[in-house]
Order: sequence, then structure tokens, then C-alpha cells
Amino acid sequence: MSDKNFKTIADNRKARHDYFVLESFETGIELVGTEVKSIRAGGVNLKDSWCSIDDGQLWIKGMHISPYEHGNIFNRDPMRVRRLLMHKREINRLYGTLKQEGLTLIPLSLYFKGSRVKVQLGLCKGKKLHDKRDSMAAAQAARDIDRAMKERNR
Repeated sequence: MSDKNFKTIADNRKARHDYFVLESFETGIELVGTEVKSIRAGGVNLKDSWCSIDDGQLWIKGMHISPYEHGNIFNRDPMRVRRLLMHKREINRLYGTLKQEGLTLIPLSLYFKGSRVKVQLGLCKGKKLHDKRDSMAAAQAARDIDRAMKERNR
């Protein structure tokens, strides 16, 4: 993807802390006009959102899109359930994987690809407390190494 067609709107950093991301997917999202305007202004939060498959449709729940400040009667509920757009074959494959292996679908990021809003979904497995500690220790060690190398090269 070229940089000028790809602009990140929001990242779900908490998801990468709480889950192991096994696989990621790109999906479209069904929005109304005032929601897109609010997203362009940066009024979106993915922190406590998740996805589910109901009746062969993929839905995102818990995603907060702030009401557009210049909107009026066209503003929608900020926490409403929104449909994600993915091929039926991919949804069925995901559904089978989710039911078989006890995994979950978590939105990792929201971005513009051209003029369209896309959601990056992660097929995730929950981390235990010791896994979280291990990943935090590894990140701290990497920061310490970078800091030491920077000091050494001065």
C-alpha cells in the first residue's frame, strides 16, 4: 500500500497488550455520512470493541464514534452496532475457526484506504497474566538496549 492512499485513524493498542494476534483481516464498514465526518475529525474509540458473527453477518460492537458536532437530526447513536463488510465465504471460514478453537475477533485499527474507511480485524487468543508480564519485560529490554546503543554512539 502506498503511503498517500493509507491514513491511520485509530489504533487499538490495548488489544495487542491483552491478546495474541494470530491472523489479521481487512474489512469494510457500513457507516452513515455524519459518522464518516466525525471519523475524519478523529472522534472514534476502539478500546473496548469486539466483533461477532450473527446470522451470517459480521458486526462490530462497542466501537464509539462521537456525534458529529455540526450534524443535527442525522447523528446516530455513538455506540450503535455497525455491520462489517466481508465476503460470505470468509465470514463462514472465520465462524468455523471461532467456534472450533475458542478465539475472538478484535478490531485492531481503523484507517482510510483511499476515500473508504477500513477496519483491520485480528483473530486473537487471550493472554494470561504471565504472558503480559513477559511481553512487557521484552519491550523494556528492547528499550534499554536501544538507549544503551544510542549512548554508545554519541
